Amino acid sequence: MKKLCLLIVLVLLLASMTAAIAQDKPFAGQTIRVVLANHAWTDAVAPILSRFEEETGIKVEWESYGEEQLNQKLTTEFIAGKAGIDVFMTRPLQEGANMEMNGWYQDLKDYVSKDAEYDFEDFTEASRSAVTFNGTITAIPLVTEQEILYYRKDILEEKGIAVPTTMEELYAAAEALNDPDNDFYGFVARGQRSPLVTQLSAYIYSYGGDWFDRDTYTATLNTPETLAGIEMYSNLLRNFGPPGVLNMHWAQCIGIFNEKKVALYTDASSLYPNLLDPTKSDVADVTGCAVFPAGPEGSVSYDITAWGLAMYGESENKDAAWEFIRWATSRENSLYIQGEKAQQLARTSVWADPEGIKSFPADWAAAVAGTINAKSYDRPLITAVTEARDIIGGVVVTAIEGGDFEAVADEANAQFQSLLDLEK
Repeated sequence: MKKLCLLIVLVLLLASMTAAIAQDKPFAGQTIRVVLANHAWTDAVAPILSRFEEETGIKVEWESYGEEQLNQKLTTEFIAGKAGIDVFMTRPLQEGANMEMNGWYQDLKDYVSKDAEYDFEDFTEASRSAVTFNGTITAIPLVTEQEILYYRKDILEEKGIAVPTTMEELYAAAEALNDPDNDFYGFVARGQRSPLVTQLSAYIYSYGGDWFDRDTYTATLNTPETLAGIEMYSNLLRNFGPPGVLNMHWAQCIGIFNEKKVALYTDASSLYPNLLDPTKSDVADVTGCAVFPAGPEGSVSYDITAWGLAMYGESENKDAAWEFIRWATSRENSLYIQGEKAQQLARTSVWADPEGIKSFPADWAAAVAGTINAKSYDRPLITAVTEARDIIGGVVVTAIEGGDFEAVADEANAQFQSLLDLEK
């Protein structure tokens, strides 16, 4: 009888322990398929993935691909249906509108609204806007970037010129520092027709312009405000830019800046290692960073979400998939990934924590944190974005070449409106 009682006690104890384990790991035994990009964020998460599996009991099938290969794979599998994908990385600016239209995203609104501890409001307003299409929260923001000013600290100090804080000061400084006879130039930025559009954006926003009215889908490429931004950008490049600027993407701009031939440069904050890392740059010790200069409407840069983490709309493991997204983008992991791995993330609390910015140059971090009056896009948010960029870029190229860019802008506005009409 004693042995029987002991056996019963052991059985009950084992049952209790099993129930406790099941309660602690409600997803134990489930497997999710996570498809990601080959990216530094992915590299930062991979070594700590075992923690998630141990804590939740969820087995993660982990795949990563190059940027374009990822897009092709996702599109192919989603079109075929029943892809078997649960979580994937997505580029909101390039793919968001199209994927949302096709129903490939699971709306995360209910997940974030029911999870107060997760605190979706902790993500920047711009990043939350960037992943929201037609009221659908398509992804959780991951990696962000803004447009900032890079400048040669030594040159400005030598010439007694203050760091520009306005467009007028930027133009005046570029003019004062421009010395083409000695192969030194006041300013550089992207001049290639399509690539320049994203960096032009902060100029037209700061003058009060935009690509189109997002409420009425009316093109605004030829409004006085947008034209003023185009004029400032093109005048800087035409009057104070290096030879061959029309062929320059970011790599060429960084190259000539690193050759110590340029004083001022506006471009994406994400490019900073190419200028501030001594192992990659010859000007790391003399390059400074500042908030994008203000126009009549203030300093209105972009604050874009380059990557987000999404759930597939047809996932058969949605709660487990959310558990992974929740864990990967939590405050704790965001602080680790940004603070230890120097990834530029979207949670505001991480930027307010000294641990979150310890791996970044101080003035660069201040410039990024100072980008508060920002838009969530750096290009027209339409499905025909490639065609739109080509149309807009043509106006700027004409302006850089000294042509009648206002007339070209009228024509471009009509062409762009035709694209917008297809989006309504």
